[in-house]
Amino acid sequence: MKRILVIDDAMTVRMYYRQLLEAQGFVVEEAGNGYEGLEKALVGSFDLYIVDVNMPKMDGYTLLRTIRQEPSICATPAIMISTEGQAKDADAAYAAGANLYFQKPVRPETLILNVRLLTGEIAP
Repeated sequence: MKRILVIDDAMTVRMYYRQLLEAQGFVVEEAGNGYEGLEKALVGSFDLYIVDVNMPKMDGYTLLRTIRQEPSICATPAIMISTEGQAKDADAAYAAGANLYFQKPVRPETLILNVRLLTGEIAP
């Protein structure tokens, strides 16, 4: 089973993603901020990260830049999701190392399709 780490400071958002992804057969772990996410990423083995941008302690951009510099986890794909919807926000996400960027709220079918693509569950 593919393992996904959801990193978001909002518990309701994490629970929503967990329910949505577990219903599709994914194993989901959660982190409430960037530091906790980085710690879990370094000790766990994940197939995908779903990362919020605006979080206390360490924002999503900093988290992804850090992950991309860690040889053991740098190749794991990441979807960044934020309330920010301007082109500069997407550009910053991609510059930090995101594979995809979505503005909240993400349609469930869009998220599931892209999670399946990035984890290799379905071919592009």
